[in-house]
Order: sequence, then structure tokens, then C-alpha cells
Amino acid sequence: MVARDALAQLTTEIVECRACPRLVDWRERVAREKRASFRDEEYWGRPVPGFGDPRARVLLLGLAPAAHGGNRTGRVFTGDRSGDWLFAALHRSGFANQATSVHAGDGLRLRDAYIAAAVRCAPPDNKPTPGERDRCFPFLVREIDLLARLTVIVVLGGFAYEAAWRVLGVGGHELPRPRPRFGHGLEVVVDRFTILGCYHPSQQNTFTRRLTEPMLDAVLVRARHLAGSASR
Repeated sequence: MVARDALAQLTTEIVECRACPRLVDWRERVAREKRASFRDEEYWGRPVPGFGDPRARVLLLGLAPAAHGGNRTGRVFTGDRSGDWLFAALHRSGFANQATSVHAGDGLRLRDAYIAAAVRCAPPDNKPTPGERDRCFPFLVREIDLLARLTVIVVLGGFAYEAAWRVLGVGGHELPRPRPRFGHGLEVVVDRFTILGCYHPSQQNTFTRRLTEPMLDAVLVRARHLAGSASR
């Protein structure tokens, strides 16, 4: 209960953040102008907090909310093609109770997993600046601290890997040197954590089959094994 309450307080702080003027301007402009196919929807248009099981042993870390995905729905990976891939895989591996997620109140529940983004606001061209990334670090540091049972961090792409590495360093964890190069299937042990590398489930990767369903499933099965999570 303490962790749940603390994560709820952190969520409130994230949602109220206006630390990056460029991101504030972009996320709110997208929410006003909207995509034609979503013109009748009310966009979230604010920072998107992490969500999931407060007792999670597995954290999945993405890059940033999609302009018409998380920035629209208010939940990371929800309502976009990347999320379609991710939640289907989480369901297949027993981390999610359903295979799809289209809006924040659709009944999705995560079991032993928590999902967050390195940057909490949708960035122009999906490219945050280093300064914007660094200003979000304290949120992730606190999330990792509050997820007391966490042992596995699945980084979805090189940007998330860079963020996780820096955040663990800021958090006082001893990092192996030199830092291993990011790649799909990467495993790096940092104190009590194992970082697992996975290509991001973006359309750029899934359409070209750089990332396939079996590849994504294998990473999640490995995460479950390392975390000692029981299958449903």
C-alpha cells in the first residue's frame, strides 16, 4: 500500500510537470489540432506517467509517448501500433490480462510488470533532446526506487538503454565498464538488476521484420525467467 500511494503521488507530480517548454508547446498543440481520425476525442496533452503493478519485478522502458498514442490516451503505449505489438506480447507471456489496449479505462491490468517512458512528454519527430531526457531522469530514479521488488529492466531501444544506464548510475548503482553496446537480446547485470535489450516495437522495426513476434516473446519469456515470475 505504501508503494502504491507513493507511486500515485509521483504520478501527480509527473502529470503536472512543465519543465521543458518545447515539449509543453508540442504536446498541447497536438492535443488542440488532433489527427483527423481522432477529431472527436479529447486528447490528454500532458506528461504521461508510468503504470502497472506496484509489486512488479519487471520494468519495460520505452522512449516517449506517441503524439497520437499516449499523448491522446494518457497512458504510455496505449492507442498506437507500437502498443498493439507490446500488449499482445505481454498477454502471450502472462504479464497482461488482455491483448489490446485502446484507452486508459479499457480494463487492462499488468501483473508483475510496470511500463514507463524515459521521457514523459511526446516530442516533435519522436526525438527528445538530451536536456529534455535528463530533466525526466528524477522521475525514473524514483520509480525504480519505489518498485522495491524490481529485478529486470527491459529497455525498448537504444534511447531507453542510454536512459536506464544513466538513471542507474545516478541512483548509485555500480555500472560495469566499458558499457556494453546495445543490441537485441543484450543482457547486462547491474547490482540487483538485469538489463535486457529489445528492439523497440515501432512500425519501422516491425514492418521491416527487424523485430518479429517470436523475438519480442523471447525477451519477455527471458524477463519472466530472470525475475522468477510464475506463469498464469
